[in-house]
Amino acid sequence: MEKPTKRSSAADTRERLLDAAASLLSHGGREAVSTRAVSAGAGVQAPTIYRLFGDMNGLLDAVATHGFRTYLADKHSLGDTDDPVDDLRRGWDLHIEFGLSMPAFYALMYGEGRERASPAGREAYRMLRRQIGRVGAAEGLRMSVDRATLIMHASGVGVVLSLLATPPADRDVEISPIVREQVLRTITTGHKDETATPTDVPSRSVALHEALRSSGTAALTPAEQAVLTEWLDRMADADRVGRPGAGGRS
Repeated sequence: MEKPTKRSSAADTRERLLDAAASLLSHGGREAVSTRAVSAGAGVQAPTIYRLFGDMNGLLDAVATHGFRTYLADKHSLGDTDDPVDDLRRGWDLHIEFGLSMPAFYALMYGEGRERASPAGREAYRMLRRQIGRVGAAEGLRMSVDRATLIMHASGVGVVLSLLATPPADRDVEISPIVREQVLRTITTGHKDETATPTDVPSRSVALHEALRSSGTAALTPAEQAVLTEWLDRMADADRVGRPGAGGRS
């Protein structure tokens, strides 16, 4: 029988440590994930954590990445339909469900600023931007894709963290769909919005930006295209932040 290599042995040990930390996190919360508890759960000496992960913070980053990968697998399984706005609804509901079903993981992923440090976390954000970009490409946004993505992301994370901070018996389950529809009213053209511009310049600006982003154009140099896309975003967002002379960006 072939003997396990040193590399495979280290990989197995790493997985045992991740499994132990994830189990402690799920059952006891962030406070339960200590060096002593994780090493005991994995059946190794405490210095092994520092050898494989640098420190406990490195181990927690790896655990958060594991959580993001689980979330990404669920997101990918949703797929796309012919209705990109409804796809946003389904994605929102999945995000809320994930957060409430894995509270300790969610708090570690989003409550401690680990999202942008994790490649899987950044991929989750890019997936949201792609979904919103589909709405923009169909002239369905009132603002730039980047701003709409920030609004939807911040709102979803805020809902989950607020609900997690509330005892389960006291949670208002209607908060999530209420906020979801308010966000969609704010960012999409399919809802009446009294603060929206009466023209369709913003939605057309977003659609052109997304067309350039996906296909490009030979009529402009890369530098010219970069300037144009910046102008398109400014036109898309101008009526949301104020007109020239009204205290907003021109």
